[in-house]
Amino acid sequence: MKKNTRRLCALFLYVLPLGALSPQTAGKALWKQPLDGQVIGLPSVQAGSVVVVCEGGALKAFSRQGNFLWNYNAGGKLSPFVTRSPEGTSYICRTGGHLIAVNRIGRELWRRELSGPLSGPVLVGWDGRLFVPTRSALSCYTIGGGLLWHRELESPIAVSPREDKRGGFIAALENGELLRVDPFGRIAVTPLAEAPLLLLSMARAEDPARGAEIPVLALYKNGDAEIIGAGAAWPPLPALPSYPIGAASRNGNAAITLGDGRVLLLRPEKSEVLWSEQSALTPVETGERGKEAAMLYDERGIYMLSKSGAAGFSEEGERLWYIQVVGAASLPVLSDEGMLYSGGSDWNLYAYRLEDRIRLSRQTLYGPLPEGSYGLGFPFPPRRDYANRFSGAELRNRFSRIAEALRDGEVGEREKEFTRYLMEVSSSVRNNTRFSPARPPVQVRERIEAVALLSRLGSKELVPFLADLFSHDPDPLVKAAAAAAIGRIGVDPEGAALAAFSRAVIPSSQRNEQLLLAVARAVGSLCRFSGPPVSGAGAAVLIALASPDKPVTVRNQALQEIASLSRPPPPPPAVP
Repeated sequence: MKKNTRRLCALFLYVLPLGALSPQTAGKALWKQPLDGQVIGLPSVQAGSVVVVCEGGALKAFSRQGNFLWNYNAGGKLSPFVTRSPEGTSYICRTGGHLIAVNRIGRELWRRELSGPLSGPVLVGWDGRLFVPTRSALSCYTIGGGLLWHRELESPIAVSPREDKRGGFIAALENGELLRVDPFGRIAVTPLAEAPLLLLSMARAEDPARGAEIPVLALYKNGDAEIIGAGAAWPPLPALPSYPIGAASRNGNAAITLGDGRVLLLRPEKSEVLWSEQSALTPVETGERGKEAAMLYDERGIYMLSKSGAAGFSEEGERLWYIQVVGAASLPVLSDEGMLYSGGSDWNLYAYRLEDRIRLSRQTLYGPLPEGSYGLGFPFPPRRDYANRFSGAELRNRFSRIAEALRDGEVGEREKEFTRYLMEVSSSVRNNTRFSPARPPVQVRERIEAVALLSRLGSKELVPFLADLFSHDPDPLVKAAAAAAIGRIGVDPEGAALAAFSRAVIPSSQRNEQLLLAVARAVGSLCRFSGPPVSGAGAAVLIALASPDKPVTVRNQALQEIASLSRPPPPPPAVP
């Protein structure tokens, strides 16, 4: 009776608001902004703003208050996918197959040619690496656009990659194969009877990161559901009362939206449906793809998002609110601040305030901390397994192998091995205070080369190590190489690099010209890549480098970097 009463009350309201929100605030758009065309695909929210891909190749950004921030023109049609990193970088792709990175102030950072257009959104790994799906291939790129690995697939992708909550992702192919892909390109294949409609990782936060196979929930068009890779611990699942059109998981539970507009919460481990409720919204038809919905499941609750509106539920199944949206051109998105953004067919972006709760997360200077670590940035203890480990011949051999793998985009499973060795070499003087004739110190030239190769591996987990190397290596040329490496990676996730640079120049008697030039270029690179608030913190370092007590070449470089931050972004290069 209680649920029926709640349902009847909701039907008489345009929106049932949550908390202190009034019906007037929640029932109409808080603001709207004109666009260059209809929104295609799901908007993306991050860094207190929203970006949308429009027809005609425009990427537009707005603050959550409705202020227009910037417009980027890709120079051609775009695929309907945009992904934002924690730093606020947007990743889009032209329909011709060019992957483009645009920073949080609308500057193009780089573009790379793919084997074809995206088949789904780019996924951002824990250390900023990009997992990029095309029709029949998967690729992994560094933050700076370097190819780490590429895998051709035996069949086209049927279910776009989804994060597996262990730093990799899962996907399904049209031939019915389930793929579990780790961050380094290792793929485990499980044959299924047919291609599912949706996949969910059922890994929980408390589960071990390694060892046991990740349980995957597969949902099929006939309503069947099954767990793959769970052993005997999970019972068979009941069939769903309708076909699934959206799903999300958390803490071992799966929230699912069905084609008839119902939302349910499934606990696969117990083979039970905890609750099922009507959303009060009917997902709209979208041509050959049928009905579709997006779902969000976090500590605030469970949210169903469709072209006809959105609905919020508590984990216990109480419908908190719903809102009807008329004339939406694409699925909406709900931000961590409780804002719903919807692109209208009238070429406007609408924003609705639906939640008075803000999703909390651990923040750094650049944004949310990653959910986990790949273990690439931890200093490794020096190994002493053989005397020739750092001999000239061994160094040349290993450097050549690593450079070749980077050039060919075939780092893959060897990334940890390469990283371990390069970290050992680059920090060998600091970690080894005693040397013998059988093991002389690694020369400056080789340490610099090791640092340069680390920068091309490109993981932001390496930045604290490089910042520490900059601060403590005794040789100014190695310090300069560490600064250049940080600039090449392009991010400073915890502010360690900017803090190290600041200590070196504000105030400082440091007069090594090459070192100060490297710092100026690195800070400029960090500022251009990430934009505010990094550019604000970096500007203080650049201003100090432009002071009269610095060498002329350093002052000129610092002024050049400052000027580059205030210039409007250049037009994108022409691509046929």
